[in-house]
Amino acid sequence: MTAVAHHYARLPQVAMHYVTAGAGTPVVLLHGWPSTWYEWRHVIARLVPGWQVIAPDLRGLGDSSRPATGYDKQTVAADVRDLVRHLGIGRFHLVGHDWGGPTAFALATQIPDQVRTLSIVDVTVPGLGPDISQGGRRWHHAFHRTSDLPEALVAGRERLYLSWFYSEFAWRTGAISDADIDEYVRTYSKPGALRAGFAYYRASPEDAEANMRLLKSGFRLPMPVLALGGARTEARARGMEPAESLACIADRVEGGVIPESGHFVPEEQPDALTDRLLAFWRSHPD
Repeated sequence: MTAVAHHYARLPQVAMHYVTAGAGTPVVLLHGWPSTWYEWRHVIARLVPGWQVIAPDLRGLGDSSRPATGYDKQTVAADVRDLVRHLGIGRFHLVGHDWGGPTAFALATQIPDQVRTLSIVDVTVPGLGPDISQGGRRWHHAFHRTSDLPEALVAGRERLYLSWFYSEFAWRTGAISDADIDEYVRTYSKPGALRAGFAYYRASPEDAEANMRLLKSGFRLPMPVLALGGARTEARARGMEPAESLACIADRVEGGVIPESGHFVPEEQPDALTDRLLAFWRSHPD
């Protein structure tokens, strides 16, 4: 794995852990659940040294601090906005996978002049287009939104519970190894980490309401948008749903699918994903 530098930033609402690598035009990568910055390890290896990569652990997850509240995506995005300001970064490319996608979307609405391009990977934006819970087919969404119960049932069984997702939501066997699971379980077993992770789901109705209000206001994303899904929908991939979602609120949307991938695209098909990102960024350098 490419060496990354680990840092902590004392931001207004959170102590944020983040990694950096490479040099050049800045790229910010936002992870989802049940992941951390570490889900981008293979993509980072393919981006350095030509790009300056910043990959934070989002509020409550990984090695960042775990505030009791603030898991609506506008607030989570504000943490990333504060990090970008802390680092003195001007314009940058922005990528989000899973819950990192709605967070990236929220950030793009907050500082649209700074986001060169927005890329969303295998997730829809709550309230925009296809239902993020797929009409209940993503059973864990409702379970995770239930107060207190998920924490009580999963505590002490983090590896068993999280491993089910790494297996069932991936098409490529072995894309997430036992050693990788060790790293994820290390952070999700920390005090408060389960609660924080489930809080991302508990905030989703609030996220949907905020996004629908934004849509009704006439807002449109001004930057080019790339919306990709894994092709293997039988492994819980989203297919073309991300493109359908973003087309509701952006006029310059490029959609597509990553072949032979389930939900965990950055880990299952890092070469194909990186190729798509690089082609997109190079076609929109400004």
